[in-house]
Amino acid sequence: MLDIKFIRENIDSVKQAAAAKRIGCDVDRLVEVDQRRRELQVTLDKYREQVKESGQRIGLLRNSKSEWYKRAVAEGKTDADIKAEADRVQAEMTALKPKIKELEDSEGPILAEFDQLMLTIPQPADPDAPIGKDESENVELRKVGEVRRFDFEPKDHVTLGTELGIIDIERGVKLAGSRNYILKGDGALLHQAVLRLAQDMMVARGFVPMVVPVLVKEEVMYGTGYFPTGRDQAYLCERDEMSLVGTAEVPITAYHTDEILSESDLPLKYCAMSTCFRREAGAAGKDTTGLYRIHLFDKVEQVIVCRNDKEESKRWHQAILKNAEDVLQALELPYRVVNVCTGDLGMGQVQKFDIETWMPSRNGYGETHSASRFYEFQSRRLKLRYRDGAKKVHFCHTLNNTVIASPRVLIPILELFQNRDGSVTIPQALRPFMSGRERMEKA
Repeated sequence: MLDIKFIRENIDSVKQAAAAKRIGCDVDRLVEVDQRRRELQVTLDKYREQVKESGQRIGLLRNSKSEWYKRAVAEGKTDADIKAEADRVQAEMTALKPKIKELEDSEGPILAEFDQLMLTIPQPADPDAPIGKDESENVELRKVGEVRRFDFEPKDHVTLGTELGIIDIERGVKLAGSRNYILKGDGALLHQAVLRLAQDMMVARGFVPMVVPVLVKEEVMYGTGYFPTGRDQAYLCERDEMSLVGTAEVPITAYHTDEILSESDLPLKYCAMSTCFRREAGAAGKDTTGLYRIHLFDKVEQVIVCRNDKEESKRWHQAILKNAEDVLQALELPYRVVNVCTGDLGMGQVQKFDIETWMPSRNGYGETHSASRFYEFQSRRLKLRYRDGAKKVHFCHTLNNTVIASPRVLIPILELFQNRDGSVTIPQALRPFMSGRERMEKA
């Protein structure tokens, strides 16, 4: 969420930023409602103060022991004069109360509309984010690793997994519908191995591991910026006003909601392994085969909560990006890093770097990681703050990035490490988690 003062003072730039992100919002209506909200607040504050002062004055007028009462008598006022004054003030106060009630009744819908409009205003992208309409205009920053050239006809991960008996998409669909799957045997072990590798690497780098809820209150989804605009992508439990999360970023970032941290505690570095759920609304007919676009998966997520300092945020952004790259390099997977353009950024992201890993069956790079920074956007919604050495309170900055997501990452592992005989070599970094074995072969 943006600061309303910033919006008032930068109306045109906020409109331009929303247009660059291709996010619809009515900035003019927000400013209009905000003006009415402030006018009502000023009037209500004035009337309430008058009622408060009148109540205090009546108390003094009717208390014969008060200093004011004694002074009035000394000035020659009679009890009748003082009673008349008290009755007059009482009448004025009584006349104000219906006006206050009327204004409070009209204020409710205005505040509700103001809050709703504020949730639709996107965070302006950082100047370092390239201008573009969609993912086709993301800017490649670098490629790392060599793409394997096969001296035989390679198989895709579905064929490999089916023949090895480690992936069963047919029965996954039978049990849970499209975009579902079952991993078994070495498929399940490989899945768990990449997650463990990623988590162990993060813990070694000082990140605190967490086990977090994956079913959260809707206010947590609003607080992290996934609602209202991303609501159609979430699995909702409407009866309980709960939602399944699409990433552990949600509960981790919201962990310190409505708290004031100490500056000395920052930065906070958390990671969590969790199951993630996504409806993939709007993806009909897209990536329907295999493990690329599915309804549930497991992911190790990294989150940073740091001081309100843009340069520090940028440094942490590079650091969490490097963490993910280091995992891919440990897995010996070729990948590229892209700077995501404005039209492909979400509501709260000021800049995002995607990592795309080479997948032979797609004959190209497929997204496996997204590293985002938000500045104050999430913290304002969550009331996530810290107090500095001068006792001044600031909103924190937040960042997050995928460390690894599986089973999508199994696509390049299976396809790039396959052998002519249909077996798959287990990457060196994963062997300690798979009993030291070097290959997966058909049982």
